[in-house]
Parts: sequence; structure tokens; C-alpha cells
Amino acid sequence: MLHLDRVDPTTSGTMAEMVDSAMATVRAVGRGETPSTLRLYRPKPTVAFGRRDELNPRFAQARAAAVGRGFEPLVRTVGGHAAAYHSGCLVVDHFQKALDAVSGNHERYGIFGAMFAEALTSLGIPAGVGELPGEYCPGEYSVWGQLPGGQRVKLIGTAQRVVTGAWWLSSGIVVTGADSLREVTTDVYQALGLPLDPATVGAAADIEPLVTVDDLEDAVIEAYESEGF
Repeated sequence: MLHLDRVDPTTSGTMAEMVDSAMATVRAVGRGETPSTLRLYRPKPTVAFGRRDELNPRFAQARAAAVGRGFEPLVRTVGGHAAAYHSGCLVVDHFQKALDAVSGNHERYGIFGAMFAEALTSLGIPAGVGELPGEYCPGEYSVWGQLPGGQRVKLIGTAQRVVTGAWWLSSGIVVTGADSLREVTTDVYQALGLPLDPATVGAAADIEPLVTVDDLEDAVIEAYESEGF
């Protein structure tokens, strides 16, 4: 049984602080000092860059582009290229005790990608797993939603970190406020010189307008319970 930590939006720190605490948590889980945990929180406006972005000669311009849109730049230890988040998003951090945390790395992406797609579907949002052409932070296990007209937009990206005795799977779900995320993502990718189709940046509320972050939080928890966590 996972320990559930639903972080109060009024008390959550910056995304950098939340990532630092996540690293401390997964190590504590690996040492057996903390139980396996599911943590959910709403991030402050942040552009989470990858290590490859940091090495890009245009990184300074990309950081400035993020700041110019009111987003804090962060270089994360997991994941690929830049991804933008704000309080209309939900971050799901799963910290799991495992004797062999390295095994099953790719399998986990597939299992949890399908589970998150089912959580979206339960809210009336047609969803599936797979990379969209031109998406931000591209990955084969991205979770997309389908707009009424048939176009697909990326809604969830996932990343993993493995330590001795435990793994951490972090998923960022875009629920509302796609416009500001699209703007900052477009500026950042242009600055980095990376390909991007801005039309792939979307939110769950673009598909189901009444959906809220609370709804997604409840759906994710229900999905975990259904899977026996």
C-alpha cells in the first residue's frame, strides 16, 4: 500500500524545491526509512530543462525566454528536453521500494502510461500512448488526448530516476491553461533551435472543458487503487 501525500497548493514550494525533496524521498525509500509513497502537487510556473538543453550553446537565451514569460528555469536530473508547467498542471511522483530498481525500467513506462491514459478516459478524455510528431520533450511513452476535431495533443510526460533500492517515476499532467504553456514552450524551443509543433501543446480542459486539477487528482488516485497500489 502506497503512502498518499496530497500536497496543499498553498504550502508547496518551488518546483526546484519539490525536485530536491523528491530526490531525498526516493533515497529514503531505498534505505527503508520511508514507505513507498505517491505524492501529488501543483507546480509553480516552471520550465524544466534537461541536461542536453543545458549543454546547448543557446541555453542562456532559452532561460531568458522562460523568465520573460514568468516561468522559473530549472535543470532537472531526469527526463529529456524542456517541458513547461504551472498551477494548472498536476505532478505525480511515485516513489517505490524495489530490490532491483533497474530492471523493468521500460516496462514501467508502458504500464504507467497506459494507466494514466485510462485515468483520462475515465473523465471523458479520449487518450492513448505514443510520441506525437513535433511534440515537446518527445518520448515514445508520452500520453496524448484527442480533441473533438481529431487532432492529438500531448497531455502527460513521464521520467524516471533509479537509486539503490528504489525508483522514482515522475509524471506531469497538463490539465488547464494550455495557452501560456504553448507560448513559453514555443519561445524556449525557438531559442534552443529545437523542432516543435505548437499545436501539440494542449491541456485536458481543451478536450473536456469542465475538468479540473482536482478531478485529475482523484482519477489518478482511483487508477492507482484499481491497480492494487
